[in-house]
Amino acid sequence: MKRANAEKVQIIACGAIAREILEIRDANGLDHIDLECLPAIWHVHPEKIAPALREKISAAKAAGYGRIFIGYAECGTQGQIDKICAEEGIERIAGPHCYAFFSGTEKFLAECEHEFTAFYLTDLITRQFEAFVIEPLKLDRHPELRDMVFGNYTKIVYLAQTDDPALQAKAKWAADYLRLDYEYRFTGYGDLDPALRALA
Repeated sequence: MKRANAEKVQIIACGAIAREILEIRDANGLDHIDLECLPAIWHVHPEKIAPALREKISAAKAAGYGRIFIGYAECGTQGQIDKICAEEGIERIAGPHCYAFFSGTEKFLAECEHEFTAFYLTDLITRQFEAFVIEPLKLDRHPELRDMVFGNYTKIVYLAQTDDPALQAKAKWAADYLRLDYEYRFTGYGDLDPALRALA
């Protein structure tokens, strides 16, 4: 029997982590969780995120959801997501960005103290490297911009949610494309997994 919305949780999340949220939900039998996503590409336009979150929260409340959870870290919104969460009494996943919560926020913040010349990839950014990196930065049309944009980076660090050889090869290709060293780290779902299971 289907649950009424009042018994369910509406997650409003970044499309960049939709696959991971659904995999965690399904693996743990969290069938009371519904997912609504905003476009992943809005990481390039973070000013769009907060206004759209307000609309989605309003719609979720109108639909009668008993609980709402924000599947965004801070994500470059200059505190706007935290402001919305405080005003609405809604929780979000902890951390400054998805690189941190996939790695484990405390671990990531400790590591980035000494690797500030690293450019990070997740499964989604690796899969969509052209759409998320090459095309927005116009590197395909102006390859001379590559050194201007990435000249101070020394390596790509692929924070992998899945052990997928094809994605590992794509991440290595991305490192070669940007003329950076390559490092692979398997993170799994990191802090996202316990955060979602806690919604049970």
